[in-house]
Amino acid sequence: MSELLVPSRFCGPPSSANGGWTAGALATLVEPGAPADHCEPWPGIAVSLRRPPPLDTPMAVGTRGGVTEATVEGEVVALAEPTDQELAVVESVHVEEARAAEASYAGLTFHPFPTCFACGVGRDEGDGLRIFPGQVADQDGAARIAATWTPDATVAEDYHCYVDDVRRASVATTWAALDCVGGWAGDLEERMMVLARMTARVDALPAVGEEHVVVGLARGRDGRKTFTASTLFDSDGRVVARAEHVWVAVNPADFA
Repeated sequence: MSELLVPSRFCGPPSSANGGWTAGALATLVEPGAPADHCEPWPGIAVSLRRPPPLDTPMAVGTRGGVTEATVEGEVVALAEPTDQELAVVESVHVEEARAAEASYAGLTFHPFPTCFACGVGRDEGDGLRIFPGQVADQDGAARIAATWTPDATVAEDYHCYVDDVRRASVATTWAALDCVGGWAGDLEERMMVLARMTARVDALPAVGEEHVVVGLARGRDGRKTFTASTLFDSDGRVVARAEHVWVAVNPADFA
């Protein structure tokens, strides 16, 4: 039995954790999980969030029937398992186009969770990721948004073997960078949603100090559910990581 704790820095709403960061942190505890030498690409991991993840609260992590679960006082918070699902790659955007798109970020006008570690406008440089995706050209008729992101030293983690002298962002932070861009692609401006399921594959951890591009794509709705995808590219346009999401519409009063 291991343990997962989400520090308050990594919040989404003020009183609960960022879903992507939590999912990524739990993904590192899935067995077999990371490659033994931490050099090869991480396997695909699917994480379902059953309730808002608590902050600064130890969650017990164990495996049952091949599924890794995080619980608090016996109540399941999140479930994670390996998957061989083929994840979509959103079409890339040139870094200059992504940078320009940030001026149209809908969260600058209205943001349901301004405290969010990944996309919150209320977070300072070096505190939050401040990924502010704006509209770019559609992909096959579907809405697409993009932003730049440069990981800083505060999100670095010595959790991989080094093939160079460059420090890398943590796995949890990489998942967080892939998270909210999906929500905004699904139109958080129109209806409040929270992350219910995220499936991601990390091909390489993002280099600290290097400008990356993260792109999100709308993939449709079904009742309360919204489906999206996101892809993270390095400065040379190579895929670093990718994800698909399921979001569920919620009552804003529940997150007042």
